[in-house]
Amino acid sequence: MTVGLLIDIMWKISAADRFVRKWGHSMPLNLSFGSKLEGKRVGIVGLGKIGGEVAKRLEVFGCTIMYNSRNQKPFVSYPFYSNVVELAANSDIFVVSCSLNEKTRHIVNREVMLALGKDGIIVNIGRGALIDEKELVRCLMEGEIGGAGLDVFENEPNVPKELLQLDNVVLSPHAASMTSNALDIMRERVSECLEAFFSSKLVRTPVLDD
Repeated sequence: MTVGLLIDIMWKISAADRFVRKWGHSMPLNLSFGSKLEGKRVGIVGLGKIGGEVAKRLEVFGCTIMYNSRNQKPFVSYPFYSNVVELAANSDIFVVSCSLNEKTRHIVNREVMLALGKDGIIVNIGRGALIDEKELVRCLMEGEIGGAGLDVFENEPNVPKELLQLDNVVLSPHAASMTSNALDIMRERVSECLEAFFSSKLVRTPVLDD
């Protein structure tokens, strides 16, 4: 989902689709150039199971990976940032995949967005309240950040109407794992874990602390 949202934003796929659908109309149409994903600096907030998989996929595009987590990972070679503002300041793309709790609510605030900068892109695949949504809307409207890919929202299913009008924003209905393949794997994993647990064996997919 993360890579899909990024490619869509950076290559302006959804925006281009809307552009083509309006060909032939009298209203003025504008479509700006996109940019490549290759070589971008990606800061990931929450390098747990999901964040780690995101990092692996983005490495294929030649991206430089950095991260912030509750604790530094002992066997991870990516640079660790204990401060999310500093991570944002050194990132072109900011991926939010940590869990939501009292400490992480609005972990991506206006200060983080301004540090990311006018060309920076935010992708949230965690929980909506990890981002201060009002400030996100304001920064997007004012051009303080370059774009956003959102699979989650702070007050689902209510989406700020301002986001619906922006071509540098791609929206998804909390659908990160909604594929038939993923659901089949989930069922298999649940059965395996239950069988292992009640047999006093180690479960295959334990809960990991990011």
